Amino acid sequence: MTVLTRGGFAYPGTTTAFKTGTWRVQRPVHRHEAAPCHVACPAGEDAQAYLAKIEEGRPREAWEILVSANPLPAITGRVCHHPCETACNRAEFDEAISIHAVERHLGDEAIRHGWPYPVRPPAAEAPAVAVVGAGPAGLSAAYHLIRRGYRAALFEATPEAGGTCRMAIPGYRLPTEVLAAEVQRLLDIGIEFLPQRKLGRDVSLKELRADYRAVFLGPGAQKGREWNVDGVVPRDLHAGLDLLKEWVALGSVVQASSIAIVGGGNTAIDLGRVLKRAGVSEVHVISHNAFPGPGVAVEDAMGAIPREIHQAQEEGIIVHAHRGIRRLILRGERVVGVEMVHMKKLATVQGGKPQRVAFEGTETVLHVDQVIPAVGQMVDPAGMEAALGHGEFFNVDAWCRVAGHEGVYAGGDACPDRGTVSASIGDGRRAVEGIDAYIKGLELDEEESIAGIPFTNLNLHYYEHASRVQEPILPAEQRKDAEEIEGGLSANQVMHEARRCFSCGNCLACDNCWTLCPDVAVLKTKEEAEDGSHYVFDYDYCKGCGLCAHECPCGYIVMEEEM
Repeated sequence: MTVLTRGGFAYPGTTTAFKTGTWRVQRPVHRHEAAPCHVACPAGEDAQAYLAKIEEGRPREAWEILVSANPLPAITGRVCHHPCETACNRAEFDEAISIHAVERHLGDEAIRHGWPYPVRPPAAEAPAVAVVGAGPAGLSAAYHLIRRGYRAALFEATPEAGGTCRMAIPGYRLPTEVLAAEVQRLLDIGIEFLPQRKLGRDVSLKELRADYRAVFLGPGAQKGREWNVDGVVPRDLHAGLDLLKEWVALGSVVQASSIAIVGGGNTAIDLGRVLKRAGVSEVHVISHNAFPGPGVAVEDAMGAIPREIHQAQEEGIIVHAHRGIRRLILRGERVVGVEMVHMKKLATVQGGKPQRVAFEGTETVLHVDQVIPAVGQMVDPAGMEAALGHGEFFNVDAWCRVAGHEGVYAGGDACPDRGTVSASIGDGRRAVEGIDAYIKGLELDEEESIAGIPFTNLNLHYYEHASRVQEPILPAEQRKDAEEIEGGLSANQVMHEARRCFSCGNCLACDNCWTLCPDVAVLKTKEEAEDGSHYVFDYDYCKGCGLCAHECPCGYIVMEEEM
C-alpha cells in the first residue's frame, strides 16, 4: 500500500478543512524535458541519466545506462568531439561538465572489471540480419540487433574489426589495447564475426538480401577524392588517409623537410602530428575554413576537433586558416612550393555549405617539399553500385533506409554529413530501430525534433559554482610516438563532475516542492522513486500559486492553464 505524506503539519479543522483548489486558474504539472546534452549527442546518450547514477555511487548502473545507446564508450570518450559539452547548460553558469571524461572513465572501468554488456545471446531461431563493415556504425548496428533479440552476422573486409578507429586513428589519441579490448568484448556478446569477407569480392549484396531479413551497410568512406590544382598533379602525390593508415599499421611515413597538408578535418590534423613525430621539421595545414571558436558558424569552422587543433599547434604544426592553394610551384615534376591565397566567404550558400573565392591580391608563397591532400573521402562503390546509384554516398532517411532498396539500410561515414565516430554509432542504433519495425511490419513515426530545456528554465539559486575537473595532458615536449596524450579522471574526480550536473528537465528529488508548498498540497510517497513520481499534487488543495514551479531547481515543474 502506498503511503502519502504531506510537507507540512495540519491540525484538523485548519488547512485541510478548506479545499482551496477551487480558487485555481492554473495548475502545476511534472514535465520531463530532455537535457541539452542528450539532444546534442549524435550517439543518443543520456548523460544526465548516467551522471545521476554516478552521484548515487552506482558506476556499473551508470555504465549500463550509457551502453544502452553507445556500446563503445572507452573509444568515444577519447575521440569524440563531445557536442554534449557545447550544449551543456552548466557552461552558461561556470564551465561545462566534462562529460567525455566521465564517459571514458566508465568505459575503462567496464574493461578493467569485466562488466558484461546487459544483453542476452540471441535465440538460434531468431531472425538474422547482415551487417557489412565492422567499424563504429557496423559494430553499433550489430550490438543493437543483439539487444533486440536478432542474430547479427558482421562481414568485414579486413582481418580485424574496428574500421577507421583501428586503421587511421593514431595511438596517441586511441591506444591500441583500449580499442582491442572494447571491440573484443563487444564481439563476444554473440555477434557472428566474419572477417576477410569483402562485399563485391566474396559476397554480393543480392546474396545478402536473399539470405538475411535485412542488410545494414557501414563500409565507411575509404576512397580518396581526386585532387589537383588547375589540373596539375604532383608526381609523388599521396592521399592523406592512406599515409595515416600506413603510419598506424607500419609506423612509417613519407620523409621531407617541409610538407603542406591541404584540408581542415581530423585526417589533416592527425597526419600533421604524425609527420612531426616522424621527424618532419616543418608541417603546414592549409584550410579554407576558420579556426573553431566562439562566433564561428559550424559550417565555416574546420572539421577537426578543436582540442586536437590546439594540441597540434602546441606541437609545432602551423595552421593557415581561411587559405587556399592558388597554384603549385614545380621544379620539373617535383613540388618546391605553393602559392597560397586568402579565401573569403560569400553570402550565397550552395548545398548547405558557404561558397568561397580567392581574395585577389593576397597571394603569398610557401616553400615546401611536398603537398598532401586530405580533402575527404567517399564510398568505394565496389559491390554496392546499385545501392549507391550515381552518388558518392548512400541516400538515406532519418531511419537510415536506403532510398529505393527495401530492407537495405546504411550509416556512418558512408552517408552524407557524418564523419565522426559518435555519429556513426548513432546511425547504427537508429538503423536497427528501422530494421526492427521493418521485420515486424510496423510503421515508423516521423522523428520529432526535440529541443533541450533552456538555461533560463533553471533556478540557479540552488546551485553553487564549482570548477570543471581538467584531465591530465602530456606537455608538448613529452609527446612522442604513440604514447597517449590525454589521461583519465579518478573516481573522485568523476564524482565531482557528476555532482555538478544540473539534472536539467529531470526531478532532482530535492523536496523543495514538498516542503515549500504553502497549502501542503504536494504529497510524497514513502517509497522514493527516481523519476519524480513519488511527488504527487493534491489538486483539492493546490490553488495554483506557482511557488513549487518557481522553486524547482531543474525545470521539472511547469504551470499549465486550468482546463
